[in-house]
Amino acid sequence: MDEKNVYRFNVEKLSGEEVSLANYKDKVLLIVNTASECSFTPQLTDLETLRKEMEGQDFEILAFPSNDFGGQEPLEGKSIAAFCEVNHHAHYSIFNKLRVRGEYAHPLFKFLADKKANGHVGTKPRWNFHKYLINKKGEVVDFFFPFTNPTSSKVKKRIVRLLSADQ
Repeated sequence: MDEKNVYRFNVEKLSGEEVSLANYKDKVLLIVNTASECSFTPQLTDLETLRKEMEGQDFEILAFPSNDFGGQEPLEGKSIAAFCEVNHHAHYSIFNKLRVRGEYAHPLFKFLADKKANGHVGTKPRWNFHKYLINKKGEVVDFFFPFTNPTSSKVKKRIVRLLSADQ
């Protein structure tokens, strides 16, 4: 398997079940680190809006709650799911809380932030709601800072371009 794609990583669902990112093969992915008590938390709703707009296409949003920035994710497990569903009507994949920066960062986020490892992007999350864009081959192709809304034309145009690309 190609070392420069995300398919070699396993992540944990909120239920505790481990899942391989290879399950998302041939899909465009937007991977986002999230938090429930951040000024950017309304983007949870914007992510759902984006999901609905792209529904029926080979596109998935993968949300990874993290408490790495200002302790802004105090919730755990099912409480995270309930918060996202009740307050933001989120119906995209939300995984178990993990570390996204530093020595103890999850291997997926170390890969996403390391240009030598992924071949394209060398930007670590600087705050909650940092977004990585993955093409249908599982390669990291772009990123968006937290202040870039997921429903912005910049993000949507990039996703549409990747969806229509012959890969």
